[in-house]
Amino acid sequence: MNNKDIILKIESLSKLYGVNKSAAFNMLGKGMGKNQVAKESGVTVAVNNISFEVERGKIFVLIGLSGSGKSTVIRCLNLLQPPTSGDILFEGKSILGFNKKELLDFRRRKISMVFQNFGLMAHRNVLDNVAYGLEIRGANRAERQSRAMEMIKLVGLEGWEGKNISQLSGGMRQRVGIARALANDPDVLLMDEPFSALDPLVRRDMQFELLSIQKKLNKTVVFITHDINEAFKLGNTVAIMKDGEIIQIDTPEGMTSNPANDYVENFINSADKAQIYSVKHIMQTPSCLIHSRDGANYALKQMRDQGVSSAYVVDDNLEFVGILTLDNAVKVKAGKTAFLDAITRNTPTTTEDVLISDLLPVAAAAQFPIAVTDADHHLTGIVTKASVLSSLV
Repeated sequence: MNNKDIILKIESLSKLYGVNKSAAFNMLGKGMGKNQVAKESGVTVAVNNISFEVERGKIFVLIGLSGSGKSTVIRCLNLLQPPTSGDILFEGKSILGFNKKELLDFRRRKISMVFQNFGLMAHRNVLDNVAYGLEIRGANRAERQSRAMEMIKLVGLEGWEGKNISQLSGGMRQRVGIARALANDPDVLLMDEPFSALDPLVRRDMQFELLSIQKKLNKTVVFITHDINEAFKLGNTVAIMKDGEIIQIDTPEGMTSNPANDYVENFINSADKAQIYSVKHIMQTPSCLIHSRDGANYALKQMRDQGVSSAYVVDDNLEFVGILTLDNAVKVKAGKTAFLDAITRNTPTTTEDVLISDLLPVAAAAQFPIAVTDADHHLTGIVTKASVLSSLV
């Protein structure tokens, strides 16, 4: 039984450019490639018979090299480029059957697009750029400025609302573009390589910003990229395209574990493994675990038996309390301090779904292996510096 809430469903979508499309379809049906079809029919096959579903509140990433068809697909989703064949269903209803008024309403209220080149208006300041979509919808000035300011604050540009676009850096301009897309409160955000023009540090910040916004607002995102690291960092589901076709659709973990073919495997091998693997792949059970009621003598015995110099302390509910070091346990035994006072508390913790790339700075600074906890703060494992480093090889 499939309980997924599917907001977008794409069925057998194709987009061809040229006059002799019928002949081109016949050639494709016989298994000819897009290059051969173009040579014999003069028709360019941008997208060839693809199907996929986008789950509500998730990030779906389309990745491929230049010319793979990914940008054409995203422009079909709001009918900036109407498909040659196939169907696009939004909440179960075909958008291809929308009349002019329904399509306009769909673009204004249900779906928004963020472009690679920002698409901002130089003659408007930040506030008026963000409020533009609401202005088109007919919202009064007070309403659109109030909503625009909410989005400006959300993307971290408060204080810049009166600035001209020319005064903003590339990353700030893209934040304006995201704020403008969000101002209409759309159900779906279409993002066509929005961060590709940014330098690596700004790009990383914007990726984090997008994940934060998506978590707060629970928006559905269809994201286009040519960067496998970006795809795996952002995507709940990733689809790899080649020559207008989808080669594989899977989670980053599933695709890494079971690539469909050599093309996918080579694509994945170029990825930064720290952007793919999460804590759950490298965590281990702590060898020395004691309860907060056990005392120093028991802790010292466990450390000796396990050949370690620290113990992880939990309470009776297995909630993580802290770490007891060998030195502090000896002090307790000598009567220099109380057992509960000897426990080092407020040490860094992490969760199983955190990417290793995000854990690196924490691991580098950590004095002890990092405790892994669940949502209720129960200790589920530990991550050592050695395991973090070995995962990068």
